[in-house]
Order: sequence, then C-alpha cells, then structure tokens
Amino acid sequence: MPQGKPETVPDDGLTTRERRRQPVLAVHTGHGKGKSTAAFGMALRAWSAGWPIVVYQFVKSPKWKVGEESALRALGETGKGGHVTWHKMGEGWSWIRRPGTERDHAAEAAEGWAQIKRDLAAETYRFYVLDEFTYPMKWGWVDVADVVATLRDRPGGQHVVVTGRDAPAGLVDLADLVTDMAKVKHPMDAGRKGQQGIEW
Repeated sequence: MPQGKPETVPDDGLTTRERRRQPVLAVHTGHGKGKSTAAFGMALRAWSAGWPIVVYQFVKSPKWKVGEESALRALGETGKGGHVTWHKMGEGWSWIRRPGTERDHAAEAAEGWAQIKRDLAAETYRFYVLDEFTYPMKWGWVDVADVVATLRDRPGGQHVVVTGRDAPAGLVDLADLVTDMAKVKHPMDAGRKGQQGIEW
C-alpha cells in the first residue's frame, strides 16, 4: 500500500470512514520470530486508543516471565489508556479453581476458548490477543470450524489477533490481515539460547 492508500476500493456502498472502522481479524503465523511481539505492539496501540484489552496466552509456561505482560499490566493500571486483562493457560485459567489433580491441557484449552466465546458474545473487550492459539487448533483441542464461525460472526467492533505457527487455512481465509513470519536467521542457529530483553 504505497503512502497508506489502498490499491483498490470495493464497491460496497461504505464510506471511507465506515470502512476504516470495521473490526480487524489479524493472524500472525510462520516459523520466524516476532508473531507475539507484533501482536503486543498492536495491543499497545489499542491501549493508547483507550480500548479494553484482553490477552489469552495458550501454551506458554507460567514460569516464563513475559516482558510484554509486565509492561501492559502496568500501563493498564495507569488509568490513562485501556484496561488490560491477562490470562495464561499455563497457570490454569484465573476463573477456574480446581484441586491439585493432574492437569488436562486439552480440556483447559477448550475452557479458554469457551471463555473467549463468552467474552466475544458479551463484547467485553475491544482488542483480543489470542497468543499461540493456532496450536490448540492444530492439536485438535479446539475445533477450527467453530473458531472460524465464531470470529466471523462476532458482534460489534471487536478486533482479534491470533498468533502461532501453522495457522489453519480456514482462519487464514477469513482473516483481514495475515502476516507470515519467515525465518532468515536466528541466534539459535548459532547455538545461542533466548535472552532477557529479546525473547521475554
């Protein structure tokens, strides 16, 4: 899009203002680094716009201290931008209390998706980050057709970003914005592990 101008304008009867206020479904996929980082960058813009934000982190271990979580939580408490809510499956979803039994990750992922569906139906938030959500779909923990139908039919002006490798074709087809992060080089290729300030 040179100079921020669309290459084509659809004959859909919408004004420029109406078209630019449509909710966006974004998918950040691919084998390169930066999928979640880009999503959290968008969340910063949403915070600045004053939108209520929710992050659902699927897969990541509760032991990992994510820098974006600390930053966005702190910003959400300033009262200047949008409020920020953060859920991690690895910690056990915050709304679920269960005794110290063996964890069923597939069931937890399904519970997370059920809560997202409730939030979307109620229009609880304006901006959603579904971090590493492609994996529960790939592993069969969450039904892809249900995800596609729910995101397609979500009410209001709710923006959603889904991150993770191997995004399913149905989700990619539905999305307004798809970025495929391709790895060219990575420090791990040279035997270097992730480091604070770069990976978390």
